[in-house]
Amino acid sequence: MGSAKKLDRLKSKAREIKRNLFVLYFAYRDPRVSWFAKMFAVLVVAYAFSPIDLIPDFVPVLGYLDDLILVPLGIILALKMIPQAVIDDCRAKAEEARTAAKPKNWAMGVLFILIWLLLVLWVGSVLFKSGVFR
Repeated sequence: MGSAKKLDRLKSKAREIKRNLFVLYFAYRDPRVSWFAKMFAVLVVAYAFSPIDLIPDFVPVLGYLDDLILVPLGIILALKMIPQAVIDDCRAKAEEARTAAKPKNWAMGVLFILIWLLLVLWVGSVLFKSGVFR
């Protein structure tokens, strides 16, 4: 019985994280949100949905630690940067989107891919300049 309650709590937390990611997605598109909060929200959502992790998942324990700590922490920080009225509006939109069709924004997908490509290019150039590839 106790393990069923724990599992229900975990499922509830996972649903809350997913809902908050959609809230950040809608907040990014809201003009009342500052540019800094928008960029931070984009980075959090990109990291959460990206198949590329800071610490690869095959690394024992640490691989999942970034997903369990960094993503929720990023969500909390991003939500603190956004005005409460915007969060309330975006929560309503997220709930509406959850019950309707899933949102598709190809521009955001391309943006996520470009951010990761730029990051890889930057790291590669830093490593090349430091002499690692010579």
